[in-house]
Amino acid sequence: MLWIKAWHIIFMVTWFAGLFYLPRLFVYHAMSSDETSNARFKIMERKLFYGIMTPGAVLTIAFGLWLWLGYGFSGGWLHAKVSLVVLLVLYHLYCGKLVRDFAHDRNQHGHVFYRWLNEAPVLSLIAIIILVEVKPF
Repeated sequence: MLWIKAWHIIFMVTWFAGLFYLPRLFVYHAMSSDETSNARFKIMERKLFYGIMTPGAVLTIAFGLWLWLGYGFSGGWLHAKVSLVVLLVLYHLYCGKLVRDFAHDRNQHGHVFYRWLNEAPVLSLIAIIILVEVKPF
């Protein structure tokens, strides 16, 4: 099970790298005005979302489920962690919608919105690590 846990953590780090970086790309994309920059950001956002973030998310969840089968599902901390992961999946899907909006030149938000959006995964990561390591309940 330690190998499964290691892979779970590796893919979680991969997923979070994308969750941290994609909204930052949105900030820069929302601030750009020339077509060359817009085209470059569209490519970067698409490759990050579909090539790194989504596989990272799927594999994080798959190895997490495997751990669940091996260790069981008990403790309030685990219920809280799973709830946060569900919220992260919804956040991930919303980021995918934003990638599609930018790809079709339908962005509705300014760079300040994306700066605030960028904070959500940070808070989730802090909470998840505390729940897993401290197991407060």
